[in-house]
Amino acid sequence: MREIEIKILDVSRKETEGKLTGLGAKKIFDDDIHAVYYDFSDKSLRNGKTAFRLRREGNRSVLTLKTHVENSEAKVRDEIETVVGDFSVMRSILEAVGFQVWLEMKKHRVTYELSGVHFEFDKYHDRYEYIPEFLEIEGTDIETVYDYAEILGFRKEDCKPWDALQVAEYYSERGIEK
Repeated sequence: MREIEIKILDVSRKETEGKLTGLGAKKIFDDDIHAVYYDFSDKSLRNGKTAFRLRREGNRSVLTLKTHVENSEAKVRDEIETVVGDFSVMRSILEAVGFQVWLEMKKHRVTYELSGVHFEFDKYHDRYEYIPEFLEIEGTDIETVYDYAEILGFRKEDCKPWDALQVAEYYSERGIEK
């Protein structure tokens, strides 16, 4: 599956949620997410712009492999994922066969869905709690993602093709990091 998304920083969640529900969007998720990213000791996955992640999304656990697709307008990844039965057991297996944790992130996510497009409000915890809540829009093509950003009142310049670490770096460079 191909994942196409952008992030919009410094949003008013209340105002944006009002616009989304006014358009008929339905809330489909409101829970915590715990993500653990793995790599080999030689960092070959990261060096190859590939992410290998185990994530607990509320009560569901998912193992995902994401490969980078070059694009300057949006964050585009080809994604293969599967639901796994037990987060802790899968974590133990991955680490027992030699995968190393290089990043661990926790956040609260609220997701709305409208016509197959996901609108996700993310607020990080722990080490990344200094990042203000932001909006991520994910769809099946770049045009749809940007169309919905515009419908919600955002400009193309507001839409960042960043991953979570780039968002963290953005705020850290501005002295927002604690």
